[in-house]
Amino acid sequence: MTRWPIESSAVRTMGYDAESSTLEVEFSSGDVYRYYSVAPADVEGLILADSKGTFINQVIKPRYRFRQVGGS
Repeated sequence: MTRWPIESSAVRTMGYDAESSTLEVEFSSGDVYRYYSVAPADVEGLILADSKGTFINQVIKPRYRFRQVGGS
């Protein structure tokens, strides 16, 4: 999945595959997580959020299944 850089202290890059509704996030720690069946509106919310880390913790993590796919 192609990821693009994000201006955030918590997130380095993110990518979204609309066909599978999969969001991939690389955190500043280098850990990479995939979130499954993510609604496009929540991806847009993440992109527009003032705090990407807070949005992920309050909206993405509680709603969507995820697993670590890279990093430590």
